[in-house]
Amino acid sequence: MAAIAASASLAMQEAAKTPSATPPHAMAASMASPARYRPSLLVIFSACLVLIGAGGPLLLRVYFVHGGQRLWLSALLQISGWPLLLPPLCVSLFRGRRHGIANLLLPPRLVVAAAVLGGFYAVSCYVYAMGSQALPLSTSSLLLATQLAFTAVFAFLFVGLRFTPFSANAVLLLIIGPAVLGVGPGAGKPAGVTSKAYWTGFCEGIAAAALAGLVLPLVEVSMERYGRRTGPAARAPPPYSTVMQMQAVMGAAGTLVCLLGMAIKSDFGALRSEAAAFGLGETKYYLVLVWDAVSWQLLNLGIMGLITCASSLLAGIMIAVLLPLSQILAVLFLHEKFDGPKGIALVLSLWGFASYMYGEKVQQKKAEAHKSELLQQQVASKTGDLELAAP
Repeated sequence: MAAIAASASLAMQEAAKTPSATPPHAMAASMASPARYRPSLLVIFSACLVLIGAGGPLLLRVYFVHGGQRLWLSALLQISGWPLLLPPLCVSLFRGRRHGIANLLLPPRLVVAAAVLGGFYAVSCYVYAMGSQALPLSTSSLLLATQLAFTAVFAFLFVGLRFTPFSANAVLLLIIGPAVLGVGPGAGKPAGVTSKAYWTGFCEGIAAAALAGLVLPLVEVSMERYGRRTGPAARAPPPYSTVMQMQAVMGAAGTLVCLLGMAIKSDFGALRSEAAAFGLGETKYYLVLVWDAVSWQLLNLGIMGLITCASSLLAGIMIAVLLPLSQILAVLFLHEKFDGPKGIALVLSLWGFASYMYGEKVQQKKAEAHKSELLQQQVASKTGDLELAAP
């Protein structure tokens, strides 16, 4: 808004200097048509990373289906891929050294905030792993999609998000959707899982969605409060090295929490025996772990990029977009049954997502119309001043 106002002011000054060069009504017409919003390349790139990382939840379910039982290890897989960011981060900092590497590093207070949020995110990953152990991938994905509702609520509380009828409708639908899963025959309970274990996992899936919905706005608040830049750099979007640094710090802190949990549960000594008893074989056990960590890292990096370059709510929306993709992957690769209640829950969740996106489009049109009206008023006022000043 400040950039638009500055450009408008500059255009009006030029018009005052050379009134014959650009007629006021032509300038008003050009200003009345605001440029159409286009997402930046970083936002598009981050959204693609989220979609590519959809294999993370699938491989995590494969780990549990074929004999994996280590919850802290599964939480570690979701957050420990951050060393993959070190080479591109070093290259990025080296290429930007002419601006001063110290100016590209995260402020100390933001590093501390990211570390705390990383530990909190590790707890969220652990709760999600507990739910994924007992739930089919299709069910856990539906529950995770409810994080959009939690993200909207927490963004309202911490970021100042304003609810519209469309966003409120989306939140309501995303709450009703998972509730439908409990009314069908057997409630989608997989074979060999007791009702108590299933409903415990169901509640854990909701809790994981709530924790994830809390972390996303807190990351955005931390970036705004502790990562604010000054001078001309404040007008430009943050460099992607900021995204990688935030993800690396959160990943490192979360990894320490998960390693501590593994040490307390004596998971390190049990890995070899678990690999030997893995249903797909020992070699594929380690391949599942490695590729699961890589997939989750792509997903996390994409989410962090969306938060940094756009908003936490857009990140929550992209996680909800993974829902139909996860449903397809679960049916194709895990041969999970897709019954009526899951179909209804999927339709309600997609309806909520579509409602939110339509509401955002309506709000964007209103904002553009308001900007256009303000610019027209400024031009009309300037035109009146020029006519009065004319001899």
